[in-house]
Amino acid sequence: MSPDRPQSAYVASAAGLAVRALDALRGVGGTALVARHVEEADDPTAALAAVRVVGADIFAPCLLADAAFHPEDAAVITQSFTVFPPASVSAPPPTGAAEPWIAAWRDWATATLLASRTGTEPDGILAPRPPASAADLPVDTADPGSQDPDTAISWQRWSVRMGQLSPLALPGLKGPVHTAARAAPLALARGATRAVLRRDFPTAMRITRWLALLSAEGVRLPLDPVPMVEHLRLHGGGPRLALDAAIARQVLGLEAP
Repeated sequence: MSPDRPQSAYVASAAGLAVRALDALRGVGGTALVARHVEEADDPTAALAAVRVVGADIFAPCLLADAAFHPEDAAVITQSFTVFPPASVSAPPPTGAAEPWIAAWRDWATATLLASRTGTEPDGILAPRPPASAADLPVDTADPGSQDPDTAISWQRWSVRMGQLSPLALPGLKGPVHTAARAAPLALARGATRAVLRRDFPTAMRITRWLALLSAEGVRLPLDPVPMVEHLRLHGGGPRLALDAAIARQVLGLEAP
């Protein structure tokens, strides 16, 4: 993001776009939500950055509520990749930094859904190295001690990382991240519960989105995600948490599209 703009401008714009996506998910707010967000913004560049921050969740109304995907939205999403080119990722964590690796997977999700709607995707978007390789996401996170101590990561850190990848927890996306989630429901349940106990409700809701998706797929879980979602959405937390909760509720069939 540009250092010429205060971070608050990006945060506010991302929150505004999350509200638009939430409205569209509920069947209000009209069409071309992404294009209108940029067109009506006081700072269009910050609004384009918001498109990248909200990421694949801008497709939630199309995937979960049968909303139409507007060609103007496709153009703006593509423009956001031009204005803010994807960062290169040399290696996944722990060899490389986690932040660009997470951003690359989030960009992959956005580009994949864009391609599914338009048949094209922005240039330069490649899936990062699969997270199930090496130490990226351990196969047996329920027993981290069984992993090679030089490569294993704890279930606490893994679950937080999966929370950061929550925009991938949407129907219509399939990949190594989803495979890793299906292999470790106990670690996800532990991570969500730990975040609740720490009163970190946004992180808890992001991790719970994975539990909701696994539940919808019929994966046996160590906890019921429905009470967790209903509990978390009552705590507020701003537009981002509200959007995460609404997506989880629709995935679980708790809200009619």
